[in-house]
Amino acid sequence: MSYCPSCRSTLKSEQKFCHVCGVAIMEMPLMEATGIYGSRLQLFEKKIRISREGWLGSFAHGLKGDKDILISQLSSIQFKRTGLFTNGYVQFVFQGSHESKGGLFDATKDENSIMFTKKQEPDFFSIKEEITRRMETTQGRDSSNLDELEKLDALRRRGIITDAEFEAKKKQLLGL
Repeated sequence: MSYCPSCRSTLKSEQKFCHVCGVAIMEMPLMEATGIYGSRLQLFEKKIRISREGWLGSFAHGLKGDKDILISQLSSIQFKRTGLFTNGYVQFVFQGSHESKGGLFDATKDENSIMFTKKQEPDFFSIKEEITRRMETTQGRDSSNLDELEKLDALRRRGIITDAEFEAKKKQLLGL
């Protein structure tokens, strides 16, 4: 379910403007989960967004603003289910990030983690599963694109295709 960033009214996925306040909707998340301390995880087509709202979110993580991470840059997701007396968390690891390895207590301070309650866990589990699926799809596509580029380079070196044809296909495969 998606909400207007201005008035928080419920939005339908095809809406371009909020029907309540009239704000233009630039980018609609495909999935969204709200955690504790005003934290929120949003899944978009090619990225995730971690945001914090309210004074508890600012107190726990400072005034850092929203953090966008490309799905193609994620290397792993750590998902800790809620316990009898503890909250759960989801932590995202990517190249250049500093993964905290201290469990739940470090996760509360990690800007790449979001904590959730037992009631919120199903939403976070669903979004984690979809992100994992997208990570696998992206990694598989990257691997097959690399194989394709190697084949095209061999054809170019043998003179079967021109440098211009190789560069055009390379841009297409890399999405440039």
